[in-house]
Amino acid sequence: MFSTINSFKAVWEQERDATLKVLRNLTDASLVKAITPEERTIGRVAWHIVITIPEMMEYLGLAFPGISHKAPVPKTAKEIAEAYEKVSASVLEQITANWTDETLKVEDEMYGQKWTRSASLQSIVFHQIHHRGQLTVLMRQAGLKFPGVYGPAREEWATYGAQPPEV
Repeated sequence: MFSTINSFKAVWEQERDATLKVLRNLTDASLVKAITPEERTIGRVAWHIVITIPEMMEYLGLAFPGISHKAPVPKTAKEIAEAYEKVSASVLEQITANWTDETLKVEDEMYGQKWTRSASLQSIVFHQIHHRGQLTVLMRQAGLKFPGVYGPAREEWATYGAQPPEV
């Protein structure tokens, strides 16, 4: 969990940049692809990352005008990436402007439980990482290229002057 606003800010900025890299590699055609009819589409997984931010952060008193957690999946990949960019920036702006390190100890009602704001921030970071991982697998299955996040993707090894690892 985070003990300071600055520690959250450092992690959020890194994970935000990684998520934006992935979202910016989606195509409009890819948004409707799903592995099976019972599974979420690529667009639904990507949009879930976006709309969960206002959903969770509204429990903590933050406001996201214009972005509802009930909004339907946009028709274009660009709209998804732009919405993510907007809400993820807003989280950081609102927290750094209005919270202190002591605010992280405040408890809020979150899904029927009491969570500290520190725990809530950790949860939204982990949630984003979890679904971004799902998204990269779906992108690979759909034939899309995606950027490396914590290391190079298979297609990026050549830029490091190396061969991809053996499979």
